[in-house]
Amino acid sequence: MEVLERLTRRQIDALAAVVASDPRAAGAALNRIAGLLKVRPPSALTHLTVLEREGLVRRHRGKTSVTDRGRACLVEYQRHHRIAERLFSRIGLPPGEVCSAAREIDLALTHRTVERLCRAEGHPPACPHGAPIPPCAGRPGPESEG
Repeated sequence: MEVLERLTRRQIDALAAVVASDPRAAGAALNRIAGLLKVRPPSALTHLTVLEREGLVRRHRGKTSVTDRGRACLVEYQRHHRIAERLFSRIGLPPGEVCSAAREIDLALTHRTVERLCRAEGHPPACPHGAPIPPCAGRPGPESEG
């Protein structure tokens, strides 16, 4: 089972909060992460402990930073989410609702299913909001296409 398939929505949100609150990669303080998650520090720490056990973040001297594995996990999550957004857009959901609908299913989709959906969609370059969709495994990204 891939690491993304073992994480909860709140753990993904915590991973994203670490990245958002640590722009210079110096490590984010627990209070900052908790603030972004709108939870108390002990709740944020519970999520960070799971992420650390999975090798997605590292904690040192009261600061939390994301690992390369954590960044890769977030990219894979973005891919799941943005492909789900494309599907909901195609069936006619308005742009303001596709993100919420995608959050309902993006973590339930397996990597294999996302690969198939991406292929069926013709490997779309962006979600309905214009954010780039990370490439499928084995398919070059836009920066390597010439």
